[in-house]
Amino acid sequence: MHRTTPAPTPAPVSGVDGLIEAVLAGAHGPLPSELVATSVFWVHHGTRLAGGDTTYLNQYALVRLGGSFGACAFEPGEIAPAICRDSSGAPLDALLREAPRPLRIAALDAYLSETRPHRVAGEAGDAEPVTLPTGTPEVRAKARDAAIAGLLDIGEGARVGLIGVVNPLVAAIRERGGEPLPCDFNLKATQWGDPVTDDMHEVLERAEAVVATGMTLSNGSFDTILERCRTRGIPLVVYAQTGSAVARAFLGSGVTALSAEPFPFSQFSAEETVLYRYRTVSRA
Repeated sequence: MHRTTPAPTPAPVSGVDGLIEAVLAGAHGPLPSELVATSVFWVHHGTRLAGGDTTYLNQYALVRLGGSFGACAFEPGEIAPAICRDSSGAPLDALLREAPRPLRIAALDAYLSETRPHRVAGEAGDAEPVTLPTGTPEVRAKARDAAIAGLLDIGEGARVGLIGVVNPLVAAIRERGGEPLPCDFNLKATQWGDPVTDDMHEVLERAEAVVATGMTLSNGSFDTILERCRTRGIPLVVYAQTGSAVARAFLGSGVTALSAEPFPFSQFSAEETVLYRYRTVSRA
């Protein structure tokens, strides 16, 4: 794939399925039918940060396209390891049309990352590169989540819906004066004993700003969050390892800011790595 020819400027789309249809039609660059997913693989890992009592278990489906990777987290049992054998070398349009949702999102992310890499956006000034320091998982997680919380423009005591809970991000929101409203399907309480609800709709009604993980792209809740934040006119910040380039496509159309962390993710290295922060308001 040649990156020297800019992708056409597409019309805004209302949701993820509309974005996939636009990509299939060539609205964002080369036709996916002309491209091949060189490699499909998955990663399964667990993390427990020092001082915490929560073990985070994550599974990612990943797609390599040219010089880029696409990623999507998924719930246990959603896809099987055989998908790596069956899908590696498949035409990209086949994955976008027919694959299980996590693999469709990973393929879409790979395509959008390849047509406009985050590093190129950073070099052009469209994104702010943030270097995470060398160090332990705790040091790097704290730096990452401080960078995410730094995208919030909130007043003291503002209620911040946190859809997809990681404890360092709860702390980072509090450090900025916000009141976290944590929501997660897999956690019952934060490290400090705050109750975690699984009712996303209740959080979306109460929040004055929302921070959502890219995992919402995988479980299908992203479109609902996007539309509710649009309707209520409240900021939506997305922090994404899953679908970082997919979420970027909605900047200015419901998403107000994005922390994009392309693969390989920060938790897989003790060395410096870079994430990219996007904002809808241009930095003057």
